[in-house]
Amino acid sequence: MPIRLPALPHAGCTSGILLDRHDPRPSSVDRRTALRLAGGTTMGALAVGAAAGCADDTVYEPDPLAAQEFMARADAAAATAAIALTPQRHSALTTVATERTAHADALLAEINRVIGVYGDGTTPAHRTRAVDAPAGASAPATSGAAVPPVAPPTIEELRDRLVTSQQSAAELARGQSGYRAGLLASISAACATEAGVLLT
Repeated sequence: MPIRLPALPHAGCTSGILLDRHDPRPSSVDRRTALRLAGGTTMGALAVGAAAGCADDTVYEPDPLAAQEFMARADAAAATAAIALTPQRHSALTTVATERTAHADALLAEINRVIGVYGDGTTPAHRTRAVDAPAGASAPATSGAAVPPVAPPTIEELRDRLVTSQQSAAELARGQSGYRAGLLASISAACATEAGVLLT
């Protein structure tokens, strides 16, 4: 059986598509039309992919460190507010507020590191379940948000808050590993020092 080779394109045909010499119909697809079709297909695929991405209604669990971050910010706010009741302890209370703010910032940096950061410095947006706040407090909507103003606590009340934070960080550290475990252990030790030394 002889092998039939395709014929060369007709003169004036710029598509580069080989025609069957036995097919009496001329080709109606030129190069410009082919490019338009390919571009339309690509844009359609991108649009479908974007629509699928926007349809993600998953509610994610918050990072385990998010509650610790909130507690640190709440402790810092409480220490600052306590200065109004006990101005003679201004130095110690300011130290507590500064340290607990630094703890919150370090925790937030670790949370953002795990989420990842885009080239423009923004982080991916996805719905996250609200953080469980400590008893008697309301959690901020997102990590890094400022806590609502608090009533000035006594030194004893602030010490109790710090002991609770110390125990909470130590407990969470036991379930973590690597840098996270070390960060939480360091925060726990700092809270112990603040409650047992600075505020005695």
